[in-house]
Amino acid sequence: MTEAVVWLIAGLVLIGVEVLTGTFVLVMLGGGALAAAAAAGFVHTPLTINVLIFAVVSVALLAGARPALRRRMHVELDSGHNPVGVSGLVVQRVDRDHGQIKIDGELWSARSMEIGRVFEPGERVTVMQLSGVTAVVASEL
Repeated sequence: MTEAVVWLIAGLVLIGVEVLTGTFVLVMLGGGALAAAAAAGFVHTPLTINVLIFAVVSVALLAGARPALRRRMHVELDSGHNPVGVSGLVVQRVDRDHGQIKIDGELWSARSMEIGRVFEPGERVTVMQLSGVTAVVASEL
């Protein structure tokens, strides 16, 4: 594989994994990898320059875009969309790492607060806290 394809795959994988975390870190690193892929593919820059591009773009995104995104998420959550204490319906299996629930018609990524506890579709859960944009849930109260 060419270097540009490797950078492209790395960027897309990082962005894809971000969906599971909701921390806005991996998506910024993915942006850096996509910038390095563009440089490698279009300008044919050497590896050392591509690594430098990856680092500079990633740091710039982490310093500039991530805080703005986090502030926006907190504003939206503070404006009445905070589901802590609310009951939700499991729509995709929820375990310690991932899952999905529905609260008032909205889909939320979710993970189990209880170690070893898995919630199957159709079960009701209670949102105990938020971790980024992921609802941390436990058995319905």
